[in-house]
Amino acid sequence: MTPLPIFRVPRTFLFTSALAFVFLILVASPTRAQTNEDCLACHSDESLTMDKNGKTISLFVKENVLGSSPHRRLSCVACHTGFDKDNIPHKETITPINCMTCHRDAPPKHAFHPQMMRASGRNGTPDVSCKNCHGTHDVVAPSDPSARTAPAKQPDFCGKCHTAERKAFTESAHGQAFGSGIKGAPNCVACHRNDLTKIRPGRDSVQVKVAQEKFCLSCHLDDESVRSRVAPSAGFIAAYEHSVHGSALQGGNAKAANCIDCHGSHQMLKANDPASKVHKSNIPQTCSKCHEDISKEFTESIHGKALTQGISDAPVCTNCHGEHNILARTDPSSPVAAKNVSAQVCSPCHSSVKLTEKYGIASDRFTTFADSYHGLAIEGGSIEVANCTSCHSAHDIKPSTDSTSSTHKGRLAETCGQCHRGANERFAVGSVHVDISNREDDPLLYWVATLYLVLIVATIGGMLFHNTIDFIKKARRKLLIRRGVIHEEHMGHHLYLRMSLGERIQHGSLLVSFITLVITGFMLRYPNAWWVAAIGDFSDEAFDLRGIVHRVAAVVMIMAALYHIYYVFFVPRGKALVRDLLPKFQDLLDARDVLKYNLGLSQDKPKFGRFSYIEKSEYWALVWGTVVMGLTGFIMWFDNTFIGLLTKLGYDVARQVHFYEAWLATLAIIVWHFYYVIFNPDTYPINLAFWTGTITEHEMHEEHPLELEEIRREEAEEGMITVSGTENGKKTEHE
Repeated sequence: MTPLPIFRVPRTFLFTSALAFVFLILVASPTRAQTNEDCLACHSDESLTMDKNGKTISLFVKENVLGSSPHRRLSCVACHTGFDKDNIPHKETITPINCMTCHRDAPPKHAFHPQMMRASGRNGTPDVSCKNCHGTHDVVAPSDPSARTAPAKQPDFCGKCHTAERKAFTESAHGQAFGSGIKGAPNCVACHRNDLTKIRPGRDSVQVKVAQEKFCLSCHLDDESVRSRVAPSAGFIAAYEHSVHGSALQGGNAKAANCIDCHGSHQMLKANDPASKVHKSNIPQTCSKCHEDISKEFTESIHGKALTQGISDAPVCTNCHGEHNILARTDPSSPVAAKNVSAQVCSPCHSSVKLTEKYGIASDRFTTFADSYHGLAIEGGSIEVANCTSCHSAHDIKPSTDSTSSTHKGRLAETCGQCHRGANERFAVGSVHVDISNREDDPLLYWVATLYLVLIVATIGGMLFHNTIDFIKKARRKLLIRRGVIHEEHMGHHLYLRMSLGERIQHGSLLVSFITLVITGFMLRYPNAWWVAAIGDFSDEAFDLRGIVHRVAAVVMIMAALYHIYYVFFVPRGKALVRDLLPKFQDLLDARDVLKYNLGLSQDKPKFGRFSYIEKSEYWALVWGTVVMGLTGFIMWFDNTFIGLLTKLGYDVARQVHFYEAWLATLAIIVWHFYYVIFNPDTYPINLAFWTGTITEHEMHEEHPLELEEIRREEAEEGMITVSGTENGKKTEHE
């Protein structure tokens, strides 16, 4: 049996007790309730103590302290129950006070101590003992500034038990703001009164993390006084809920990061603090808690090593992926999506003059990539073509001089082989990032581009000059005819065969395929042009269809060219056609004489036969262009094979020739051909020979007078007046 506690009773106490006992016997009613005065008759003595478990415990009660507490209207026995007041000592084991007799709602109000839900309300362990936090007779309302649990005192008071948390909070941005008295700054209870930490049956870690996220947003997003003082905008903060992390958490992924995972809890610091988890230098370590393998790759990369060396300009996870608004790389809106990563992630640094000059890196890498097939295809909307990360990798980026780099010369075949099956060492011959303006690095491509530009300017410039003075001469003549100054010779109504049905079919095939090739080809080269955007508005598949249509048109053109070869070698009319188109010295003289005539240096207009130097130059330019475009296009179509045979440099040459030849052909058709069949004042609004196959006697007289004279001479010799002949492919009809 436990021995009774030993009380030390002073003599004055014995005397006082005796008087009190006599007084009670004489005047007290046997049914009178115990009053506070009754209790204080003994417990107001400062010397009243007891020994318990080897310790001396004071039983003194300060009446003034009790009188100023929220419990001042309560009698002592309202709290101290379960004993006989007449027994002194009252009881061997005093019944602990049960605060929940009155404060039944205490457990849910103390969510920061969730074990309170299982507390009995009587004295227990420190974490569930009411008096341990609120005191005994000196209890004060928490709203009272003097209370030990008052908001201003909470960090220090709670820190008596939670020492590590107190230290972290005091040093945190929240703690510093709270210590400075900033309105809205959180204290311990402001956060922990919400159920934010405990995982229990019926409440898993996902629910806890969601609750934490919602609570952080309740201040940083919903509280105007807080939001107005912090730098991030409301949109920036709210973006988390739609990020890959927020979406995963809402979807039930307990491993998804929330605010606390990245920013910390008690130790939350501003991003500009070097000790902050979200300070730039610490971002890789913070992200590595979930993305361990990727973090290792990044640490070994050129970016990771630069960061380790203290280079603050080096990119970290958030520079590429974003912060609150991190999206999956499969999301088209993500900066690291296949179609965005080069322009939105890599370009800002690698195109920066400031950074490239500061660290001695090339500033043209994005520009040269954007001009490549890969860059143009991405800009056009392709998501399958290679981007920066396809070759350099996403996280394990290393300089090309590093033998372990994916862009090292020795590994280019392997890297290119990811997309180009069968890639060999010839894929590494030539510049990866081609700059045709750099004569030192890419001399061959530089001269190809330069010579073609000179050729285009000279050729198209000469055509423009030729056609301009021709237009002025013919337009002036037409005007004088209309005014009656010049009397135009009257012509008959004969129609003359210009193009047979077979030739018209060949021309039609060429017309359709050429225009299609021009449109679909320049769609790739100029993906941001307004007319390309207009085509793209019709369908999201426009760019993918572009490649297919381009190749189909190329096949049509090549088939038409092959048939034409057969036509001019094996068909009599075709043989006559190519024979009449062969260049002659007279063509040079005709060109000279036309120039003199149009400039007013001669009054004699040159006369042409079936084909003038105008048609001959156009025909042989077409032959040349078809051969060049066909060969280079074939090389580009079967790139894997031809890069393996001709090297990457050979492929680039073919690509450059194909591009500039396309421009030369397009401009020549517009400036030369379209002028003579549409805008020429003698044929305006259009020469219908491509459709009907015939031209009028007037057109023959103006454009091919020598051929007309020959036809008339032959008709006169044969006595043919109204019946057409077919010799040499010529026919006349009388209307």
